[in-house]
Amino acid sequence: MMEALQVIEKIISAMPSEIKNPINPKKLLLSKWTAAHPIRKQKHFLVSKVIIPELPNEKIEFVELEAVFGKETQLISWRELTNREVWLQGWL
Repeated sequence: MMEALQVIEKIISAMPSEIKNPINPKKLLLSKWTAAHPIRKQKHFLVSKVIIPELPNEKIEFVELEAVFGKETQLISWRELTNREVWLQGWL
């Protein structure tokens, strides 16, 4: 029984983060993110806007990130936030 639990834990830890903790684009507004590598000397960001498509049946594709200190904004695909090599959820 213990061996089975250990195998399951290894499988879960090897899973990509987007599968373990999926991000819902509708709940991204005001979420906090840390850049794994600073972007123009900025590390901490906030999702300031979720870009709603013009047609109601289209899916959300983009969000606007705002640097916490510099207040610069950038438009990115919300799916980029699932890449743990670039973005970490929360302010670290």
